[in-house]
Amino acid sequence: MKRNLLNTLKPILGLALLTAVSISCTDLEIDESDSVFEDAQEDFAGVDVSTELANLYGAVYGQMGDQANFFALNEVSTDETLVPTRGTDWGDNGIWRTLHAHTWSPTHQFVLNTWNNLNQNVFRATTIIDPLSEGTAQEKAEAKFLRAFSMFWVLDLYGQQPFRQPTEGASVNPTILTAQETYDFIINDLTEAIPDLPVRGPSDENNRANKAAGNFLLAKVVLNSERYTGSLGNMQTVIDAVDAISADGFALEDDYFGIFEQSVDTETIWYLNTGVGNRIWNGMHYNQNSPDNEGGGWNGFATLAEFYDSFEGDPNSNNIGDGQEERRGWVPDATNANSENLGIGYGFLIGQQYEEDGTILKDRPGNPLVFTKELPGLVGNGEANGIRIIKYHPGDEGGSFRNHEIMFRYADAHLMKAEAMMRSGGDATTMVNQLRTLREATPLGNVSEADLLAERGRELYVEFWRRNDMIRFGQYTSDWEFKNPESVGADFRNLYPIPINALLSNPNLVQNPGY
Repeated sequence: MKRNLLNTLKPILGLALLTAVSISCTDLEIDESDSVFEDAQEDFAGVDVSTELANLYGAVYGQMGDQANFFALNEVSTDETLVPTRGTDWGDNGIWRTLHAHTWSPTHQFVLNTWNNLNQNVFRATTIIDPLSEGTAQEKAEAKFLRAFSMFWVLDLYGQQPFRQPTEGASVNPTILTAQETYDFIINDLTEAIPDLPVRGPSDENNRANKAAGNFLLAKVVLNSERYTGSLGNMQTVIDAVDAISADGFALEDDYFGIFEQSVDTETIWYLNTGVGNRIWNGMHYNQNSPDNEGGGWNGFATLAEFYDSFEGDPNSNNIGDGQEERRGWVPDATNANSENLGIGYGFLIGQQYEEDGTILKDRPGNPLVFTKELPGLVGNGEANGIRIIKYHPGDEGGSFRNHEIMFRYADAHLMKAEAMMRSGGDATTMVNQLRTLREATPLGNVSEADLLAERGRELYVEFWRRNDMIRFGQYTSDWEFKNPESVGADFRNLYPIPINALLSNPNLVQNPGY
């Protein structure tokens, strides 16, 4: 008889998948009553595959949809996004500020939570893949895809991978795979999974893995291979994978912000059944609202002036007619108010904000709500400091809490192919300009590595990829506003630390250099 996964997870707790370590300023110890010391309750006999696969998808959806943890590690730690403290709001003992400033430590809560979540995904997927679970070929392929996805992020964020088979007891410390071993493991999983994943072009069923999603992940892993293995992978593999995605019916789509609605489009390869509310409201002001959120925004997240300035258009405003490219969006005003957008614009919100009827919106004290381009710092900010980002919109079909967030998108694949061509001695200019023309941006005369990184930023902002891109192009430890000067050039921060809890629970782990 197959047993519930809740019991099968107990042997893996040595991965520090649960917070089992008590930490204080003076000592670090593991309480022997903690669950990391629990013995396996019984021998592993397989899991109910359909149930556990659905649960695994659900876990991934929830982890990606959060505004903290995974999203924060990949976006708030870059030149694109920050969470400035406004009075006492968003102080949170500095947990957001340290990410942007690159001063995090091995005890950072988001570093621990993300480690736990991703490694739990890996183990759950492994229980589904195990022969004792008797899954179908497609079910095992989907589990291998999800395992490869989670292992990719463990590799990308932490550089090493704990691994345990379901049949191993709790007394066995998980094996630690090196970066090279993890890379090989991921490639093997994807190579085995892709033939058994369904061929499915643009569809509202693409919240589950398809062949195109497998090829997208394969291209992403190989494109980043030099970081993980020390040598550049076969860029033809990236090109072939993207061509296979195209053959399945995916293509660039115009109407940039329409892509982020929940209707079917040619760009969405894999979307997550997770609410997009975090992406909408975490930066909107308290007085910006919608019929399904009359309480307004949370007034936290913002972007840097330098990132905003990387887009074409008037540097000090973003109203219609300011010469901006489509991706920078627009702010409504009294002359172009559109009842369909609820008074909230698209893209980057700067300057005076407006009510649905076109009248000026005010802040809580009653002053005109004017989002400023500049921020005084990571602390000491007022309600209106900082340009806000909104890519998903509360006025779109399904409202502001619809379950439809894009994880893999064709424009990303298109730019990956352009980059692979560049890295193999070719020219990316034609492909980049194809995208820029579609997005109403001026074509470039030629495309350098710096141009390609900037283009990826403009196309893919707040879509999880900025940190990964900056590291691959050697810019993650470069200087930007509000970064700690001592962290500039500190390349060890290309990896996050192994959480203290994990080190204490598994002696096979070794802390990453620099921490």
